[in-house]
Amino acid sequence: VQLQAFGGGLVQAGGSLRLSCAASGRTFSVNLMAWFRQAPGNEREFVAAISWSGVSTYYTDSVKGRFTISRDNAKNTVYLQMNSLKPEDTAVYYCAATSTWEYTQDTKGYDYWGQGTLVTVSS
Repeated sequence: VQLQAFGGGLVQAGGSLRLSCAASGRTFSVNLMAWFRQAPGNEREFVAAISWSGVSTYYTDSVKGRFTISRDNAKNTVYLQMNSLKPEDTAVYYCAATSTWEYTQDTKGYDYWGQGTLVTVSS
């Protein structure tokens, strides 16, 4: 499975961005999909995840109410709508996928990773 993320950019605080991640290859093996982010000098951290059906979604506390994860299985694409962006949201955002059905925030739980897209939020 190959993942390609795009949609990052520079935005002012309070603005919005929508990230997309397109999967290709053996996409039938993909169940849980997620977004992680990594700021300079920090470890990669969990942002949000979504089950195969899209019914179940999970968020880290710092983005609840501001970010929304969704997916379109017909297009093999997962999205991250980011609203009310803050400077502390600045990071490289990575999409990830796994064949497991079980939700996890651990990077080790994901088999496939995209290349990352940079989000910069100016104050």
